[in-house]
Amino acid sequence: MLLAADIGNTNITLGVFSGAKLLKQYRILTKERAYLPALKRIFSGNSISGAVICSVVPEKTNALAKDLFALLGKRPAIIGRGFPVPIKNCYRKPKQVGQDRLVNAYAGITLFGAPLVVVDFGTAITFDVISRKKEYLGGMIVPGLNISLDSLAQRTALLPKVSLGDPKEFIGKDTRSSMRSGIIYGFAALTDDLTKRIQEEIGKDAKVIGTGGNIGLIGKYCKNISCIDSSLTLKGLNLLYHAR
Repeated sequence: MLLAADIGNTNITLGVFSGAKLLKQYRILTKERAYLPALKRIFSGNSISGAVICSVVPEKTNALAKDLFALLGKRPAIIGRGFPVPIKNCYRKPKQVGQDRLVNAYAGITLFGAPLVVVDFGTAITFDVISRKKEYLGGMIVPGLNISLDSLAQRTALLPKVSLGDPKEFIGKDTRSSMRSGIIYGFAALTDDLTKRIQEEIGKDAKVIGTGGNIGLIGKYCKNISCIDSSLTLKGLNLLYHAR
C-alpha cells in the first residue's frame, strides 16, 4: 500500500492506495505541531510500504517526511525534490508553480485527456490550464471561499463572522444570508465565466474538472464544471509514484 500526502495551507490530506484504488482518506490540520500520533493511527490499520508527498508549505514538508521515515524506515518521495512532474511547464518562471498544481495537471491529463482546465477549491482557488499538446500553460489564483468570508468579517465594522455553507436563498433577506449567497453564487459565476473564457482560448471541447476541499459545496452551483473529483491530487501522486 502507498500513502499519498498533499500538504495544503489548511489541511494535510492523506490517501491510502492499493494499486490504483483509493481505499481510505484522512485529514490532519497543517498547523498541528506533531503529526506522528495521527500517522501512527493511519499506519496501524494499513500495511503501508511507501509514501509520496506534495506540499505548498515548505516548513511542514520536512516535519512530515521525518515522521514518515520513522514509520517506514525509508524516506518518502517528495514531488519537486528530485522527483519532477513529467509535464512541460510553460510558466514564465517555472519554479513559481505550486507542485500541487502540476500534480493536478498530470492527473487531469492522465484521467481525462487534454485540453483541460482544473479548478481546485482549496484555501486559495486555482485555475490550471493544460493545452491540447498536454503543456501546462498557467492559470489564475483567486482567494478561497473561507478566506473571502473571513476577510469580510475582519475588514468591516458591521459584517459578522459567518460559517461557510449552502445559501438558503439566492437573494439574501438578512446579513448572514446575503454573505453566504454572495460567496457561493458569486464564486460559482466567477468559475463559470473564467472557465468559459479559458475554453475560448484553448478549445471549447476542453473539459473542466473541479477538485479541492470545498468542491463538494461549490460544485453543485457551477454550471460549467464537467466532472468533480475531490481526490484528484492524491490520485495524481499515486500515478506519479508508480510511473517512476
